[in-house]
Amino acid sequence: MNTLRNPSALYPNLGLVKWGVAVLALLASIAMNVTLSAQERVSSATSTQQQLVIIDTDIGDDIDDVLALGLALSSPELKVLGVTTAWGDTSLRARLVDRFLNDTGNVQIPVAMGIPKHKQGEGAFSQARWAERGPQKQHQAAVDFLLQQIRLHPGEITLVELGPMTNLGAALERDPDTFRKLKRIVAMCGAVRKGYDRYGLLFDSPLPVPEYNIAMDVEAARKVFDSSVPLYVMPLDSTQLKLDELKREQLFAHGSAMTDDFTLLYHEWSAKTGQQTPTMFDVMAVAYAIDSNICPVTPMSLSIGSDGVTHEEDGKPNTWVCLHSSSDPFFQLYLGRVLRWTEPANTSSER
Repeated sequence: MNTLRNPSALYPNLGLVKWGVAVLALLASIAMNVTLSAQERVSSATSTQQQLVIIDTDIGDDIDDVLALGLALSSPELKVLGVTTAWGDTSLRARLVDRFLNDTGNVQIPVAMGIPKHKQGEGAFSQARWAERGPQKQHQAAVDFLLQQIRLHPGEITLVELGPMTNLGAALERDPDTFRKLKRIVAMCGAVRKGYDRYGLLFDSPLPVPEYNIAMDVEAARKVFDSSVPLYVMPLDSTQLKLDELKREQLFAHGSAMTDDFTLLYHEWSAKTGQQTPTMFDVMAVAYAIDSNICPVTPMSLSIGSDGVTHEEDGKPNTWVCLHSSSDPFFQLYLGRVLRWTEPANTSSER
């Protein structure tokens, strides 16, 4: 007998040893699986934990606000506590939001009407006709709603700011202690190193330029920047990504309740403004709230001039600013979400 090919001849107890090793391996495997299962449960619980968000928006002027709201509603990471309307005809803006929420089966989300502040030379309400067909409801005042929700969820709410900061400034003035219990603010605002021209094209600006959301209400913006609430800024530098013709066709041909509304609102906006290619300014703020890798931020010290110009300064940072973004991952996130969106079951929405 060749003992090299039959080790048991040399080690008669090897079978027992093998059996013991097998048992130990089995026990180790069971223990590892138990550990992994526990880790997976923790990971699953973490991944399904939703961020509480409130969206403050001047929806109805540019088209990007409703595209941003659609992304928020399509993203399981976010639980939208409410939508507050900002600037100008906030009552009609609330009707637009009501209609969009109704069409997409989200009638449970409250809409609050913001302070109807105007400024000479502001942009026209391009989607007014669609909004006028929205339901007529009574709406809580936006400042009351904001402060009420912060008191209910201290330290938990991300406020996504998509318009002039009038409502936020008023809430700060009324109850600064409560306002400062926001978890953070993610705002599309400002221009740090780049601006835009009258065609909405990105260019390297030798000097900062006033950005609309800040320039319309400089004092309110200054209050927010000085509030000590963690502020994440998505400026012109990183938000001028274009929804080109191919992406628009993919979106508009999808045929869901949400994308059908996008289509109608887009055409109304385009006819009113003469523009064809939307810039996804506000959408970036929602995308960042979902996934911070979409627009990496840098701590910076920013101040606001009386003319609405955002100034980069030396000193202690008061903001986190995204100066660069990449189109491909942004649109992969955006189109991946809104094209997978399905209307909630048992909705009674009438379109």
